[in-house]
Amino acid sequence: MTLTLEKMRADIARLIDLDPAEVGDGDHLPDLGLDSLRLMQLVTAWEQDGVKLDFAVFAESATLGEWWAAVSRSGAAG
Repeated sequence: MTLTLEKMRADIARLIDLDPAEVGDGDHLPDLGLDSLRLMQLVTAWEQDGVKLDFAVFAESATLGEWWAAVSRSGAAG
């Protein structure tokens, strides 16, 4: 399976009770309400869909844009 930027945005928005349009590529996700527990839920769900991701990359980055760059580099991007 491949992961798209818009799927990532929608999944993040769902967990923090926002509309996907409210989650910008450069927004600081912890400021929007994404905590470490929700981050683990996201990464686990994406891994269960068959996408191999390094949790540390997401823990060290704080924006969707940074996450998307890491996914793109990994070859999991759709």
